[in-house]
Amino acid sequence: MIYRTRTFTRWMRKVGLTDEVLCQAVVEISQGLLETYLGGNLVKKRIALPGRGKRGSTRTIVATNHDNRWFFLFGFEKSDRANLNNYELKALQELAGEYLSFNVLQLQVAVDNGNLSEVGYEDTKAEESNS
Repeated sequence: MIYRTRTFTRWMRKVGLTDEVLCQAVVEISQGLLETYLGGNLVKKRIALPGRGKRGSTRTIVATNHDNRWFFLFGFEKSDRANLNNYELKALQELAGEYLSFNVLQLQVAVDNGNLSEVGYEDTKAEESNS
């Protein structure tokens, strides 16, 4: 299951990322194609913006158990900042631990109350047809 936080969702829409791109990023991470392990079940993954290469594009912070749970927690453009500071990293590690410990019911409650959105190709296709 792949999820994105409310904050990440706002940011990804602002910069033009799609759920398909996030799904592809998960495939790449599962194949070991990522920038770095940040500890605390966090990885940093570059994702290219439309029309731009990965080098000058976005960085995403993903919480994962490397099996069946992936949470896109935070994103930033390289041009806006170089990296996370220690306070941000610690807060994201704590958030990762919390989300990764959720059972199925807790995940559903988080989705129902809008704190998390499930990532999927169907969601993106529905949004495109409504536009």
